[in-house]
Amino acid sequence: MTGTMIYNILYTLLGIAGLYYGAEFLIKGGVAIARKIGVSSLVIGLTLVACATSAPELVVSVRSALQGNADISLGNVVGSNTCNIALILGISAIISPLAVQRQLLKLDVPVMIGAALLLTLFYFYRHGLSRIQGIILLGFIAYTAWNIYASGKELKQSAAAQEEKEEKQPSMGFLPALLFVIAGLGLLVGGAELFLISAKFFAKVLKISDAVVGLTLVAVGTSLPELATSVVAACKKEADIAIGNVVGSNIFNILGILGIAPIITPMRNAQLDYVDLGTMLFCSVLLLPLMRTSWKITRKEGALLLGIYCAYITYLCIAHT
Repeated sequence: MTGTMIYNILYTLLGIAGLYYGAEFLIKGGVAIARKIGVSSLVIGLTLVACATSAPELVVSVRSALQGNADISLGNVVGSNTCNIALILGISAIISPLAVQRQLLKLDVPVMIGAALLLTLFYFYRHGLSRIQGIILLGFIAYTAWNIYASGKELKQSAAAQEEKEEKQPSMGFLPALLFVIAGLGLLVGGAELFLISAKFFAKVLKISDAVVGLTLVAVGTSLPELATSVVAACKKEADIAIGNVVGSNIFNILGILGIAPIITPMRNAQLDYVDLGTMLFCSVLLLPLMRTSWKITRKEGALLLGIYCAYITYLCIAHT
């Protein structure tokens, strides 16, 4: 037991290190790529960083769909989306208030809310997802293309401001930046896996029930890359990456992951709790007024989001004991 304990302590430390440095590399490479290809850091957060940090959710949901387990495939996405908003943005805003760009309220957050609402309606209709519904959700590709196009136009209109910003910061070549992103993603996924292994071990040692472990560690475990990336971005005052990562991940989780999984194999007879879907929708809609007040998510609002997540986890623990 002593040797196992030492190994799991080592896994915890290596997992934390992997998450931290993975987030560092991903942010540094992502921001550099944004400058090189002529899009804003917000769009890189909404697309490249968001898709990269959603890799664990993609693997879990597709693998679960192939095994015929619709509950895990759908529940993983719904739980992760709630975690992304309430836990991750909550912690990030407490660390450093997050300035909000108007583009988020004009396009991205409404798309996120629309995706959450569409998923809820699809689920109510057949307690799962068909191939046709998956194809509809895969409209994420069109959303990504529009974002890049719109950001490119915006950037050209403010070229002078962008050049002034680049003069103040050293430039990184495209290839090194891409390698930073790839290395960062690898470290994030590897760090999350090591941290989750050790967390499950210590949960067993502390005699925490399997239900609670599944509802907390597994749900948060697949969101660890988003958590690490957004928290590090908040510490570095990169609010665009911190917020864009969460909003973009939530959109990709529904439109991308739940678009791909049911195309591979339709999801049937899922038994999701309506409270889970309702909480996801509530948190998504709540972001609109929080972002609109003074165009930032303040520390108090971050504490509110964190409180909502704690209340949700408390409900889950009580409901499953």
